[in-house]
Amino acid sequence: MASSSVVEPLAGLRVVDLSSTLPGAYCTQFLADAGADVLMVESPGGSALRSLRGWPALGRGKRSRVLDLKAESARAELDGLLADADVLVTTFSPAALVGLGIDSDSLLARHPRLVIAHITGYGRGGPWRDLKGYEALVLAKAGLCHAVRRMANPPRPSYVNVPYASFAAAHAAVHGILAALHERERSGLGQVVDTDLVRGVYAVDAWNWFGELVGIRWPEAYNTVEAWTDDGTPQSPMLLALLTAPTKDGYWLQFAQVSPHLFAAMLNEFGLMELLADPKWKGFPNFEDPALFREFWSIMLARVGERTLAEWQQVFDGNPDLCAELFRSGPQVLDHPQLQHDQRSTVVDDPVRGPVRQPSTLIHTPDGPLRRPAAAPRLGESGEGWSSDSITASNAAGSGGDARPPLAGITILEFGEMFAAPYATSVLADLGARVIKFEAMGGDSIRNLLQFPEAAGAKVMQGKHSIQVDLHTEEGKAIAHRLVASADVVLQSMRAGAAQRLGIDAATLHAINPDLIYVSAPGYGVDGPYAARPAYAPSISAAGGVALANAPDAACATANLDEVMHQAPRVTSAGTIPELQTDGLAALAVASAILTALIGRDRGRPLTELRTSMLATATHALTDWVVDYPGAPAAPEPAHDGNGLSALYRIYDAGEGRVFLAAPQPKEWPSLVAAMRDFADLADERFSTPQGRAANDADLAQRLEAAFRKEPAEFWEKRLTEAGVGCVELYEGAPARLIQTDPQLAAEYAVTAVSPVFDEHLRFTPLVAMSRSEVRAPGGCLAGQHTAEVLREFGYDDATIAKWQDAGVINCG
Repeated sequence: MASSSVVEPLAGLRVVDLSSTLPGAYCTQFLADAGADVLMVESPGGSALRSLRGWPALGRGKRSRVLDLKAESARAELDGLLADADVLVTTFSPAALVGLGIDSDSLLARHPRLVIAHITGYGRGGPWRDLKGYEALVLAKAGLCHAVRRMANPPRPSYVNVPYASFAAAHAAVHGILAALHERERSGLGQVVDTDLVRGVYAVDAWNWFGELVGIRWPEAYNTVEAWTDDGTPQSPMLLALLTAPTKDGYWLQFAQVSPHLFAAMLNEFGLMELLADPKWKGFPNFEDPALFREFWSIMLARVGERTLAEWQQVFDGNPDLCAELFRSGPQVLDHPQLQHDQRSTVVDDPVRGPVRQPSTLIHTPDGPLRRPAAAPRLGESGEGWSSDSITASNAAGSGGDARPPLAGITILEFGEMFAAPYATSVLADLGARVIKFEAMGGDSIRNLLQFPEAAGAKVMQGKHSIQVDLHTEEGKAIAHRLVASADVVLQSMRAGAAQRLGIDAATLHAINPDLIYVSAPGYGVDGPYAARPAYAPSISAAGGVALANAPDAACATANLDEVMHQAPRVTSAGTIPELQTDGLAALAVASAILTALIGRDRGRPLTELRTSMLATATHALTDWVVDYPGAPAAPEPAHDGNGLSALYRIYDAGEGRVFLAAPQPKEWPSLVAAMRDFADLADERFSTPQGRAANDADLAQRLEAAFRKEPAEFWEKRLTEAGVGCVELYEGAPARLIQTDPQLAAEYAVTAVSPVFDEHLRFTPLVAMSRSEVRAPGGCLAGQHTAEVLREFGYDDATIAKWQDAGVINCG
C-alpha cells in the first residue's frame, strides 16, 4: 500500500561528487532527488557545469565545497570527507586520479565501506581507452553520427545533439552504486564500480545488435534493407505507420499507428481504404516498386496537410485509435498535458536566477513527486551537517564479502511489452536479480518486429525466465497472485486500466504482499489525458523534445509537397533510429527507480509504489533544453549545417573519410595550434581568446576545414590524440557491426552468451563492472520456455500444468 507521506529512500546516504561533466551531474542529481546528501567538490573556479542552461536543475539539492585537488592539504581534506561518506562519484580517468594521489585502491584501503563509481569515456581497457571522453567523440567513433545520417538530406554523418551517452552512462553508474550499496548490507564492504559512455550509448540500442548478428552469421539468408531509398523515399511499411507530416497550418505531427488495428484506423481517417481496392496497390503495404511507395507516401502526407492542428486535435479527441504527437521543443515540452497532469514540472526559487521551471523528480509516488527539489548551491555553499572531521561508524569494515552478484536473492515479476520498461529488468538480471517475465499467449510483440524471428526481442529477453499465462482467465490471475506473494518487485508498463482488468494492479497485489515494490512505468502515465494512448519511441521523442533538439531546423515551414518530402526523412530520423531512441533511456531510468526502492527497503525507508514514464524521462535527458528562467543562456543547437556546435566541436571532411574535432576548452587551444602548425596558421590574433574564436567561428572553421582535407582521417586521429587534443575518425557503418567484427573491440565490449535461438553468440557486456561482486551476461529465452519449470517450483503439479496447457491458460513453449 502506498504511503500517504513522502519517503526519501536514500536519506542518510552521503555522496561525494568529484565529477565535472554531464554524466556525473545526471547521476548525482538522481541520487539527490531521492534524498541522498550530495557534496560537490569543485575547483576554485567552479565547475564548468555551472555555465549550462540546465545547471539550476542539475545542481539542485546539492552542496558545494571548493578544493584544489592538486594541493596536498586539499587531498587531506577530501580524505576526511570520504571517511564520512558512502559513495564517491568521479568522471576523472583512472590515470588522472592516480596523478592526484586519490586512486581507487588506496581509497578503498583507507575507507573499506566506500562505494567508488568511475564514469569514463571508453572504459579502462580496449583500443579506445586513451581517447578523449567527449560525448561527441564517443558517438562519432562508435558510428552513431553515421546512424543518424538521414537527419541530413542528402544523407551524410550528422552531429547528435541529445546527450544519449551521458544520460545512459549516468544511470548505469546509478545501477552500479545502488547495487553495491545493496550488497554492502550483506558484506559490510564497499567496492569499485565502473561504467562508461560507450556502454551507455550501446544500452540505448533496441535491437540492431542482433539484427547485425544475423546478417554477419547468415549473410545469404537475411537481406538487410535500408529504411529509406537514396532519394529519401520510405521503403519500410513501419515508416508509413510512423508517419511524420505537417498540418495545414505548419505544425509537424508524429503518428504512431504501429499495431494493425491502429494502422487501419489511420487509413480509414485518411480516406484511403477505398483507394486500396485499386489493383495498382496490390501487396500494400509492401511494394516492390519504390515509385509506388513514394506515391502512396505522398498521398498520406497530403491528407495530413488538408487539416489544421486544431482540426486534427478534434479528430484525436473523438477517435481513441488515432493519435499523433506535436513536435515540441525546449521549455514548451513541460506544457504537455500529461506532464502537467502528473505534476512533472516544478518551479524552484533560485537565489541568483529567480524562479526556475524544471522537471520534477524522475521517481513519483501516487501522491506526486518524490520530494520538492531545493535550489542549486552557490559556489562553496556547503551548508551545515557535513563534517570532514566526524567519522561515523559507517566506515568500519564488515567481516568479509563474497563474489555473488549484488542482486542475488531478489525476484522481479515483469508485466510489460516491447523495450521501454522490460529492458530495465534485463539490466538487473545482469546484476543477479531473478526475473520472471509474464508473456501473453501470443508472446511479447517485440519478438516479431524484425524479419528474422526473435532478433528484435533477443536483447530484452536476456537473463529472464519466460512464462506464458493468460491473465484474462481466473486461473491465470491465480498463478500471478501466487508468484507475487514471494516476489520483491513487480514491474508493469501497461496503458491505463489494463493492470486493473488483469488483476495485477497495485491495490490487488499489495493486499497479497504488503511489502511488494510495485513499479508502474508506462509511456505516458497511469492516469490522465494521455494515459490510455499507445506510446512508441518516435511519438515520445516528438512530444519530449528529443527530435527537435537533434534537428531543430528540420520541422520547418514548407511551401509545397516537394519540400515536405524533403524534410520528412530528417524530422523522422531525428528521433526514431533504433540505435538512439527514448525507449532505451526510459528503461535505464526504470532500473534506477527499482534499485532506489530496494535501497529504501534496506534502510527502513520503504517505497512500495512508484512511477516513472517514458515522457518524463525524456525531460530529464533534455534538462539543458527544458529548464527555463529569466536570462537563461541558449541551449546547445547544432551549427555548421548540422556538423556540430562550433568550429572546435564538429565534424570535418578529411582527405579520406571524416573526423570529429573536440577541443572546446580554452586550455586545449595551445595544443591544437601546435599540432596544426604545419597545416594551418591558427596563430591569428582574431583567434587568440575564447571570445575572439567565438566571434570568428565561421572563419576558424573554414581554416580548419582546409587543413583537415590535406591528410586522411586516420592521420588526424593519431596526430591530434598524441598532442592531447580530442579528435577521432568517424566510423561510417553500423555501430553494432563494428563491435562484433573488430576482435579488439569485441574483447572489451562484448562477451559470449548462449540462447536457444542464436546458440553461442556475442552479446554486449553488462553495463557496469564491479571490483568484487560478480556480474552476469546471460542470453535470451523463448516465449514460455520456463512456464512448466516455474509453475512446478511454485507448487503446481504436472497434471494441473497439462490441463491448463490443453485449456489455453498457459503455454509451455
